[in-house]
Amino acid sequence: MLDEVVDSQLPLVTELSEESRRRSAEYLSELVMLAQDYRHFAAGWIDQAELERRGNATVARLEVLSKHRLPARLTEQD
Repeated sequence: MLDEVVDSQLPLVTELSEESRRRSAEYLSELVMLAQDYRHFAAGWIDQAELERRGNATVARLEVLSKHRLPARLTEQD
């Protein structure tokens, strides 16, 4: 499911401003890494506790990204 979310959002990222593209790419990269963690769990390479630790770390990084968000600026195109 996470891969589908990322795949569906990628075409939209190209239409954003440079700063928004960068920020969106950071969010999407976190989701890609979390999806990889789930694949590792499914393959038996990591256990439930490690998956939970990685998931919590991802959520923490996403929270940091959302707090460092710059205020929206309107342009002539907006």
